Amino acid sequence: MAIPFVLAGCATVSHRAPTPSAVRPAPTPAWAFERSDLAPDPAFRFGRLANGMAYVIRPNATPKGTVQVRMDVAAGSLDESAQERGFAHFVEHMAFNGSTRVPEGEMVRLLERKGLAFGADTNAQTNFEQTTYMLDLPRNDADLVDTALMLMRETASELTFSPEAVARERGVVLSELRDGQGYALDNLKDQLAFLYPQATYPQRLPIGTVATIDGATAQTLKAFWQAHYVPANTTLVVVGDVDPAAIEQAIRTRFGDWAPRTAPPRPDEGRVDPSLRGKTEVWLDPALAERVAVSRHGPWLDEPDTMAQRRENLLRQIGYGIVNRRLQSLSRQADPPFRGAGFGTSDVFHIARTTNLLIDTPDGHWARGLASAAQVWRTALRDGFTRAEVDEQLANLKTGIVNAAAGEATRSNGTLTALVLSLLHDDMVPTTPASALARFTAFAPTITPETVLAALRREAVPLDRPLIRFQGRKAPAGGAAALRRTWQQALRGPDRNVAPGAVALATTTFAYTDFGPPGAVVADSTDPQFGIRRIRFANGVMLNLKRTSLEADRIHVRVAIDGGDMLETRDQPLRVDMASSLPAGGLGRHSVDALQTLLAGHAVGSGFASNADTFNAGGATTRADLLLQLQLIAAYVTDPGYRPEAEVAFHQNMSNYFARVRATPGSALSASLGGILSANDPRFTLQPPAAYQALTFAGLKQAIADRLAHGAIEVALVGDFDEAQAITAVATTLGALPAREPAFGAWAEARRRSFTPQRGLSVVRHKGAANQAIVRMVWPTTDESDPVQTLTMDLVEQVAGLEVIENVREKLGKAYSPGASSDMARAWPGWGTFTLQASVDVADVAATRAALLETVHELAAAPVDADILARARAPMLERLDNALKGNGGWLGLAERAQSQPDRLARFAAARARLKALTPADLQAAVRRWLAPDKAVTVLVLPEGAPAPAS
Repeated sequence: MAIPFVLAGCATVSHRAPTPSAVRPAPTPAWAFERSDLAPDPAFRFGRLANGMAYVIRPNATPKGTVQVRMDVAAGSLDESAQERGFAHFVEHMAFNGSTRVPEGEMVRLLERKGLAFGADTNAQTNFEQTTYMLDLPRNDADLVDTALMLMRETASELTFSPEAVARERGVVLSELRDGQGYALDNLKDQLAFLYPQATYPQRLPIGTVATIDGATAQTLKAFWQAHYVPANTTLVVVGDVDPAAIEQAIRTRFGDWAPRTAPPRPDEGRVDPSLRGKTEVWLDPALAERVAVSRHGPWLDEPDTMAQRRENLLRQIGYGIVNRRLQSLSRQADPPFRGAGFGTSDVFHIARTTNLLIDTPDGHWARGLASAAQVWRTALRDGFTRAEVDEQLANLKTGIVNAAAGEATRSNGTLTALVLSLLHDDMVPTTPASALARFTAFAPTITPETVLAALRREAVPLDRPLIRFQGRKAPAGGAAALRRTWQQALRGPDRNVAPGAVALATTTFAYTDFGPPGAVVADSTDPQFGIRRIRFANGVMLNLKRTSLEADRIHVRVAIDGGDMLETRDQPLRVDMASSLPAGGLGRHSVDALQTLLAGHAVGSGFASNADTFNAGGATTRADLLLQLQLIAAYVTDPGYRPEAEVAFHQNMSNYFARVRATPGSALSASLGGILSANDPRFTLQPPAAYQALTFAGLKQAIADRLAHGAIEVALVGDFDEAQAITAVATTLGALPAREPAFGAWAEARRRSFTPQRGLSVVRHKGAANQAIVRMVWPTTDESDPVQTLTMDLVEQVAGLEVIENVREKLGKAYSPGASSDMARAWPGWGTFTLQASVDVADVAATRAALLETVHELAAAPVDADILARARAPMLERLDNALKGNGGWLGLAERAQSQPDRLARFAAARARLKALTPADLQAAVRRWLAPDKAVTVLVLPEGAPAPAS
């Protein structure tokens, strides 16, 4: 569900964040590009049938042999009356429950037999203005494409709405509504009521209400569907490896006889009053982090997508980017005034625009944060920007545009589909990246600090006598009056050095370019089956190369360093918990803030994380920036900065985590499960809050310094690169480091992990809605060392998932998304789990437990039904067939191709092994691992709710 900017997070605020698209009184009769001087990508084929239904076709071969089909219906929750709240979403659910040609319950099963997994490949979503049905076809064969078009037509005009199906699905919809309850939704509703009291959409959240969903009947749902699902409201989108002429003819054949009807006009969307000002509100909840939102409304600006408007938007983007960069710099200080802050403006449909300044602060620190952010806003809008700040933003924008143009020929189906939906929802012309580069190149030289400031002022609503809303755990000292007073004082007070701005790009250079003499290659071979080249340097660093043409000028870099969570012990279970904060500490010679400026205009990443037995670093880059990317990684390996500002951010984030850890059933379960399953092994158990506050970079440095200096390193490069240049780049960076350990450590003692000996029932308490509960059953299995056994349990997972959906979701109507999962470890010998889970009403816990147990009993009592087995196995086979059509799949093979070469052999044999599995194999696995008395059952219940005896 898209929401206005004011509700978005502060961490990465940008102009025109995702927002509700414009409310239209009726579907636009012509394509947006027909009213624009921007030319659409000529590879798109746009058309409209005589009945008014539109279609868009785009041939594309990334990934090869796959197709995305979307049916977008311009009907959402804003089309509902007060008595129909939630109907658009309810109808979306009913689309999978039977039609003229497809019996009830068979639509999903039909697709599963053809290799589509429900949820992953078969899905739909409803928002304020549209309902979109989505099929991701793993193959482009004519039969599957025809089936997809047939099912879309059935949804468009042939749904049956049997009373029995409506009654069953009602429970599922109510379950989805129940699962969404909690502090976040309550806060959202209050924000909307405060900011937009006269607008309709705060009263039309797509999920609806219990009363209106309970009141929905087959007749009233069908009436809503018939009124709004009309050809003129519908656009069919087909993107993928297809013949556009053949698809166009198939669409005409399948949809041409759909009789046209006139949809009713959209109800009044209400209004947003630009004169609304001076109001202040305080909203409290124990789970809410402290935030102050300063807002003003202005009239909606009617700005069609044109060349001139894109130039204006570019100027605005730079302006908002500079203000947010200044705010970000302040948040990175050793004693920051706020945790994060953001400034931006967004449309509220077609009825208004809202400018917001959001400030996130540690509890009780709102006044300092508000005052500092107010001064940044005031000085920026008054005094403007420096040339260096504009240049930094331009450098980053140019890099993104240049790289997009370089990769134009290998854009993914998903990227192209998103362009079409942006056209349908927001009237954005789907232009080519090359044309965007040409426009940017022509316009960039004319951009000045003055033109940027002028554009920002034209859109941003002045924050005079703004709306001020506080949210948090404790009321601000002095209440609403203190909030207003602090804002006014900040505007009147003297200027302080709160926004130093960016460092000039030309005055500083990256300090980490020399790591010693380039490393010599001492071993070089190529895997004959997958073509992964395996190199070893004299210092022990391993390099795995896989060239692909799947993404033009895109290179994925993954570095594994021996250690990771293996460094943690029972006595020191949090030794590496701060590892992911390492990049925020910068480098020895550059702070992270300075790095952001130094690296402006370059496509590099600085991710770092601790995994089970490795530390992992990497990013996605280009040919031009590959050396810099590797230099950056090598710099973090040899000279991390460990600056205190990152420590501060870590401790603030942990404080917020513990304040809300029991606020929802899901977070409470996540916090408790590790300890329950491991018999409170400290390495897998959430520790007290004080233990995390005691963590320091000094401790992290002591823990990981040896691994960074000596641990085995394995590098994987996957993508569009020159092999000789890539080898040289690694040789002069990681390959030039002092000698490393030649192999990853055994870590025999650290790998010991045992499943709790206790079986039966454990109860976890949460502080969320009183009707929310989770039932989770977990069995111990084993590790993944036996590839056939691992695949068998993966297939059991798929089968059990289908059965649980049938038993808990469809028959009982008790849960929205029950499921199963198998997790068999590589890092922990003998460790594995199998899980069944459902989120349900507290009143349905007993029935749900019984249904989950019955699922296991059925799987153990008799071989799985042939049809269920086929429906479970087909999507798995398709995933295997398509795994190497993207660089992500290749990266998974290449990242440990030397230290774990069995991965290659396992993948090569997986399809044949999966096809060979029989119902008897699955039954035997269930009997071996999933005996009912071996399960740990975890119930997550609200505080005060009675727990069952066993």
